[in-house]
Amino acid sequence: MTVTDRIALDPFGSDLVAESARLRALGPVVPVELPGGIPAWAPTGYDALRELILDPCVSKDARLHWRLWPELDAHPSWSWMANWVGVVNMLSTYGADHARLRKLVAPSFTHRRTEAMRPRVAALTAELLDALEAEGADGRAVDLRSGLAHPLPMRMISELLGVPDGLRSDAAGLIADFMDTSDPSPRHAASVHERIGTVLGALIEHRRTRPGDDITTELIRVRDEGGDRLSDEELLHTLLLVVGAGFETTVNLIGNAVVALLTSPAQRAAVCAGAVGWDAVVDETLRAHPSIAALPLRFAVRELTVAGVTIPAGDAIITTFAAAGLDPAHYGPDAAAFDAARAAEDHLAFGIGVHRCIGAPLARLEALTALPALFSRFPAMRLAVPAGELRHVPSFIAHGWQEIPVQLGS
Repeated sequence: MTVTDRIALDPFGSDLVAESARLRALGPVVPVELPGGIPAWAPTGYDALRELILDPCVSKDARLHWRLWPELDAHPSWSWMANWVGVVNMLSTYGADHARLRKLVAPSFTHRRTEAMRPRVAALTAELLDALEAEGADGRAVDLRSGLAHPLPMRMISELLGVPDGLRSDAAGLIADFMDTSDPSPRHAASVHERIGTVLGALIEHRRTRPGDDITTELIRVRDEGGDRLSDEELLHTLLLVVGAGFETTVNLIGNAVVALLTSPAQRAAVCAGAVGWDAVVDETLRAHPSIAALPLRFAVRELTVAGVTIPAGDAIITTFAAAGLDPAHYGPDAAAFDAARAAEDHLAFGIGVHRCIGAPLARLEALTALPALFSRFPAMRLAVPAGELRHVPSFIAHGWQEIPVQLGS
């Protein structure tokens, strides 16, 4: 297979299992085309992705290491990618800059601080379940995404960041459109870019005039008092990353776990009986149905050879978490099947090494609070529509469901 035979990735991410298998059949690292016609390389298995993530000669900084970065403006259909790789935060920096920005945010997500949030997560979960129970009275269907999976992490990250009530809907809408890869038009990209400035700019201004005990206030203080530790642009884009990664991924983690268990009665019974732990459910969900299926972009600092495939210096690489989790060479011939009893603790869905997600403990806390509480409260819960009618979010990046309609049962 040559680079002229690039496989176009489905911008809707509608069938990740089939797409991952198709790519894997072509080789361990294959040339693909992202929405809008952007060329990249896709590792199709666990070992290749792990090697690339850990390789210090693989960068996240497009400005320094993407050969096609100077051509971005010449391709209007690539403009959506500028919102991903043209920002300046932990997701798009390399080396010392990445370490500096990570060090500024990491203290907000230490184990101690995360554990301190446990009572609040539990209280908010109970409040949301009460509301769902009232809404689902008399057998009416309710949407678990909008009733639990979305508001729990959104409200938690909003409290951590000090997002005022009046901005939360705008922030959630911004992240949804940021993740939407079904429309690579310049108009959509420009709308997202503008709202990064207006919505998060409003958050910065709110906390500048009303400082509090929150991450935004602390980052503003670092910008104002820390010399060259944090620029205005880095502040804005770091908040974009923390908002997006701090709630969107957990929305899909909770939602994907719910759907997996509701469509696997035997596994649901084993989990609810205590034969399989909720930690295992979370890990298996992250392996088989990762909240982020693929993440743009990384770049070859020099020519690389991975699994016998040569990636030229300056070429882009997509981080393929879904393909890695479904790799039969690593997880066995039944890798495509959800199996809560599987030992999947080594999944790559949260990254690895210096690129491991600093918000992973909070995501796990929220999922490990919400899921057992939900299934304990509603033991007869079932999907209100056939599983095949669930609609995937319009993204090849995010992996989740637009709605999860259920009947809570008696």
